[in-house]
Order: sequence, then C-alpha cells, then structure tokens
Amino acid sequence: MPRVVDHESRRRRIAAAVFGLIAEGGLEAATLREAADRAGVSMGAVQRCFATKEQLMLFVHDYLNAQVTARVQTRIDAAPDPGDTVTMLAETLAGILPLDEDSRAESRVWLAFAAQAAVDPALGELQRRSYRELAALFALLVRAAAESGRFRAGLDPDVVAADLVTMTDGLSVQLLVGLHTPDSARVVLDARLDALRA
Repeated sequence: MPRVVDHESRRRRIAAAVFGLIAEGGLEAATLREAADRAGVSMGAVQRCFATKEQLMLFVHDYLNAQVTARVQTRIDAAPDPGDTVTMLAETLAGILPLDEDSRAESRVWLAFAAQAAVDPALGELQRRSYRELAALFALLVRAAAESGRFRAGLDPDVVAADLVTMTDGLSVQLLVGLHTPDSARVVLDARLDALRA
C-alpha cells in the first residue's frame, strides 16, 4: 500500500528547515540540498513541494509572518489587560523586536528577506504587503487609543503608524548588530509610547 504523505505538513517542515538555515547563515546558506538534509527529506521531495526556489522562499516568508503573529498573540494574551488597545500596541511592538533568541532568529530572517526584496520583485511585493498590513494594524490601534482618551487628541494615526513601523525596523537592525540591548530598546519603545499618551 502506498504511503500517504501530508504535503502541507511536509511543506511546513521544509519551511522550518529553510527558516533555520537563513537565521544561521543568511539566504545563501539556504540551498535546496541543505534544506532537504535539515528537513529529513529528499531533494525530490523538496522539488515536489516547491516547483522553484522562489516558491519556497515565498512560502518561508509567509511561514515567518505566521510565527511572528502567533508569538505576538501569545504576548498579548499573557498581558494583564489583553483587551486594552495600548497594551495590544505595546505588546505587538515589543513582539516584533528581537528581544530574545526566538525573535532574534525571526529578525535575522526578516532582514535577509528585506535585503533580497530590494532586487526580487515577488519578494518585494510580499514585504510591501507585510509593511502595509502592519501599518494598518498600528493605525487602527492608535486611532482606538486616541478615541478612548488614552493617546493625545489630534494624532494622525497613519503618520504615527508609519513612524512606529520605521522605529521597529531601525531598532531591530540596531539590536541585531549590538548597538542596542533588549533593555535599551525597551526604553526607546516606552519613550515613544509615552510621547503618544494623553
């Protein structure tokens, strides 16, 4: 009887392997052979799951976003007031930053993808979509916090959201290269949120 293969599970296992390779050595470390070895599958299995390396990388990009989203949601759920918009914003911002080993790996992969997105149109579109979605979420939370009186009146939620996206990008890079520590990054993040408060 032929063995039944769960293709989606295999795709996720391969994506996790590629994610680890990129986190450890950048995009150049993520060869199909290394991905197959790390995932414990044959090269043929990788090629059956992903017709091209581009398809694989786009899937890994989505895998990364799902990982970050799940981790941020866990942070929000564990907060003392998870339904509060300022709490949601603060935990999302902190969850994006590379403040622990898991988030450092995610940020290294994100940075590798960001560099590649500058020369790869398909990956560039995914990166732009991710930034737009993040900015829309931040704008929604800023607007709600301002309407509830938690943030200053008169803030432009879209401008604040763009600023917060830019700040998290900059802090992430500076954390990865050692210019900031997790503690100093939290000070910067807290100061930015305090500046928005009513």
